[in-house]
Amino acid sequence: MSLTEPIYLLLGLLAIPTYLLARLTPGRVRYSSLRVLPRHAGTWRTMLAWVPDALLALAVFVLAVAMAGPRQGEKDARIHRQGIAIAMAVDTSSSMAALDLSDRGREKTRLDAIKRVFEDFVLGSGSLEGRPDDAIGVVSFARYADTRAPLTLDHSSLVAAERAIELTPPRSEDDGTAIGDGLALAVERLQASPAKSKVVILLTDGEDNASQVKPEEAAQMAHDAGVKVYTIGAGTEGVAPMRIGDPMTGDSQLVQVPVHIDEDLLRKIAADTGGKYFRADSADALRGIYGEIDHLERTDLQETRFYDYEEYFDRLVALGLILAVVALGLRATLFRRLP
Repeated sequence: MSLTEPIYLLLGLLAIPTYLLARLTPGRVRYSSLRVLPRHAGTWRTMLAWVPDALLALAVFVLAVAMAGPRQGEKDARIHRQGIAIAMAVDTSSSMAALDLSDRGREKTRLDAIKRVFEDFVLGSGSLEGRPDDAIGVVSFARYADTRAPLTLDHSSLVAAERAIELTPPRSEDDGTAIGDGLALAVERLQASPAKSKVVILLTDGEDNASQVKPEEAAQMAHDAGVKVYTIGAGTEGVAPMRIGDPMTGDSQLVQVPVHIDEDLLRKIAADTGGKYFRADSADALRGIYGEIDHLERTDLQETRFYDYEEYFDRLVALGLILAVVALGLRATLFRRLP
């Protein structure tokens, strides 16, 4: 319930002087003392003589409320969501087995850390709000690029596919880092999406050494397709711890392996596509990066509200007039006053 002109409610205060003036009208006999009257001289008419005056005052108040314009609106809100299409391109080469993104007190490979934060990015956890309106897919790359999950709004299936991603075995024919191929495949998947905003999150810990499509060419493809690329360099500076297994004994030992990320390339890819480059040298930094991307690439919500108002002016005016007529009618009949 709302009022279009609430200032008119002040006119309702006129009901008080209306009642008092109506009570002072002629038609009363004054006695110096009520003791001269019989004890039971009062009748129902004398006891209810105030009713017409009260009805007249009530009529004034109701008319004042009518002038204030009371109405009740039925709201119909429609929310239009325009989701973002996001492709995650993640490096699965053997170097992603390094442990420098581990949580405190628990060993975790770079790939495991990335998968965990990406899952929170999609579903929402802690400071990450989730992406329920966005179509998201996953592409992995080592020596070859592969689509692990097409763009989908079924995020439970997406997460299941992402959890199944594994590291490429070291010194295998599939090991390597094809940044250009991974980016090109992610852009190709995004081109099929009708979304107006398209984003690639490209994460790697090394240098391009196996691409058939040069990273610069893939970046140009992204630029031409209107795809923004956020690049993330994963890993610490210099060296990183990695657990190496002995195939003969089955034991493992922690060794330090050299780290080199082609940050110049990643910066150029991001700059050429309107994105941004980040360096993740810890698990907290990685979560913070995804939090920043989450903030930068939010879905736009447009809300349109429609109101259908039911007006009460005519009903209240009718009620006020009826009360006034009844008051005057009672004054002229049952509660008639003689001068």
